[in-house]
Amino acid sequence: MQLVLIRHGEAAHPPEVTDSKRPLTERGHTQAEETGKYLKDLIKPEVLVVSPLLRAQETLVHIQKNFPDVPVLVCDKIKPDDQAKDAIDWLAQLPYQSITVVCHMNVIAHIAEQLVHESFHPFALAEARIYELPVIANGLAVQQQNFIPVH
Repeated sequence: MQLVLIRHGEAAHPPEVTDSKRPLTERGHTQAEETGKYLKDLIKPEVLVVSPLLRAQETLVHIQKNFPDVPVLVCDKIKPDDQAKDAIDWLAQLPYQSITVVCHMNVIAHIAEQLVHESFHPFALAEARIYELPVIANGLAVQQQNFIPVH
């Protein structure tokens, strides 16, 4: 099966907004668009999974432009401070062979760390990593490719 993990693009830090409502900056939109274009002909997701936080939702819009007919699931277990184990357990229950996830540091890097059994390696903004694995479980993934937007 294929699992694609994507970190959201650059987000603004407006003082009047809570963390969950932080929007992407103009640069963040550009980053997300670049990532979506990169993935367009490379993956064929059966489902798009996204965090409920605004910056992930806005990143997904750019990814989704390339996969308009793919259903979207909102997952509340992939927010920045969530536990990777809970996210992996939730993802493992999905009945799909190709899953694309848009979420946040630190949870995304901890998910990757557990899936490949390698040390913690932070994701760049709007970075996408593509993994192959027989099932979603600790230590079974092999990273196939990654992409970091230029902007």
